[in-house]
Amino acid sequence: MPRGETTWREIRQQPETWLDTVERARHAGFGDLGPAVLTGAGTSAYAAMAIEAAWPGSRAVPSTELFLDFAEPLAGRNLVVSLARSGNSPESIAVVEKIRRARPAVRHLAITANAEGRLANLPGIEALVLSERVNDKSLAMTSSFTNLVVAGLALARPEEVAQAVQILARSGETVLSEQEATARKLAERPPERLVTLASAPLLGAAREACLKVLEMTAGRIATLAETYLGLRHGPMSFLRADTLVLCFVSSEARRRRYELDLINELHSKKLGRLVGLTPPDVDGALFDVHIATEASSLADYLRTPSEIIFAQMLAYHASLGFGLDPDNPSPSGVIHRVVQGVRIYED
Repeated sequence: MPRGETTWREIRQQPETWLDTVERARHAGFGDLGPAVLTGAGTSAYAAMAIEAAWPGSRAVPSTELFLDFAEPLAGRNLVVSLARSGNSPESIAVVEKIRRARPAVRHLAITANAEGRLANLPGIEALVLSERVNDKSLAMTSSFTNLVVAGLALARPEEVAQAVQILARSGETVLSEQEATARKLAERPPERLVTLASAPLLGAAREACLKVLEMTAGRIATLAETYLGLRHGPMSFLRADTLVLCFVSSEARRRRYELDLINELHSKKLGRLVGLTPPDVDGALFDVHIATEASSLADYLRTPSEIIFAQMLAYHASLGFGLDPDNPSPSGVIHRVVQGVRIYED
């Protein structure tokens, strides 16, 4: 099998799989859902961040932190939604087991791509199981990430997401067909550093973009995710003239004023090669690469599934450029598809 074939298939299949995921969420039968703690580990934690902005009263807390301290996040909330590809991470299981012992009245939902995983089959769990097709076999999560996000969005805002998913899918297909050559070209001269910038509703996407590049290049590209306003407070020192900067630009005018001010400042300081992921009405001349789709005009909390695809393709081509296999970019076993080495201590 050619290097990266599985990863590339999983990246390309995403738009069509979102339609099925919305239907599964619609038929899940969970009823009305109130404020929730949204949780997951690694990429699934960033999926939780992406959903948080769309779910009123929710709070995203990585499962790697939640199982250690859940009292404060659960204050005023009686629902935990666990997100997972395999559902076999030790922290994901510990979250449910520890909270059920201490707070038996708390309701637990799981969104997972693995019907056979431990999370989907724990006692007391109500599970939304996604298609086995999106249970990514590659080390790095791609279609599993976007489908976890779509499922969570569909639970939070069912009518809005049912209308938006066709736009997301069309835009995802547009990025795949029209921007793959751009991603490949950028990867031909891979940067030593990558920065992603986003305001809060898209910060989960920004962090996931960094993680994909970090994972698929085995750390050969150093990454940093930051907010636009936060960058000035020290992290701007990370940027160099050749740093690749992915700018997730808001569709909301109030936020966008601050974002464009920062982008103009980077221009004046000659910091970074700027890639803009923006609504169509943003001036493309501000960027070295400008990507605008129909979905980019949606509310920011809906945009993550389609906007992350370009970063996934960039990570994929950079991995190949470094002579790695995107399906398994960590052959020495530094990281694994399902985390290993975690010991859960009983309190």
